[in-house]
Amino acid sequence: MNDLMSAGLHRLWKDRLISKLNPFPGMKHLDVAGGTGDVAFRVVERIKSVSHRATQGTLTDMEEDTHIYVCDINPNMLDVGKKRATEKGYNEEQCLSWVQGDAEALSFEDGSMDGYTIAFGIRNVTHIEKALSEAYSYDIYSFSVIPAVGELVAGDRQSYQYLVESIRRFPKQEKFAQMIQEAGFEAVEYENLVGGVVAIHSGVKL
Repeated sequence: MNDLMSAGLHRLWKDRLISKLNPFPGMKHLDVAGGTGDVAFRVVERIKSVSHRATQGTLTDMEEDTHIYVCDINPNMLDVGKKRATEKGYNEEQCLSWVQGDAEALSFEDGSMDGYTIAFGIRNVTHIEKALSEAYSYDIYSFSVIPAVGELVAGDRQSYQYLVESIRRFPKQEKFAQMIQEAGFEAVEYENLVGGVVAIHSGVKL
């Protein structure tokens, strides 16, 4: 679905998201609404790449402490992610955990994560302010080619109208950045990609 909606560009957008996140060995990271594992797999690979380039010793030990939590409200999406993890050879990977949960009511301990990401699923959050309490870096799909692509995929524009409406209702970049600041985050910024079709917002919790 993401391939069709974005002509495959969502992979590049997620790669850029990981670059801004800058994951590190020993990191405790939470990816919300990421049941398919797209972002989580990228985080793991980036950390492995950092460890491989570094000298053996401390960073190798820190890599063992790395843990990526994939949280999604939809158990079917988590099943997809687990299957993909097995296909990618992550079935014995100790650093990945799959957790069913709601972006608005996470069950993790406060302050227990070094990073937080949420990708396209942020559009489906009913109360965005609640989902911002632990958010550190995420990207968002904006209003663009989805209606036409919906017709192409389903032959029924109405089948994808919910996607269009969720994008239409989502705050503009500046407003969303303000909401992140109001949630208590600092150094809030955003980067427009593809002329603003997609924006990656980020902030830090000090």
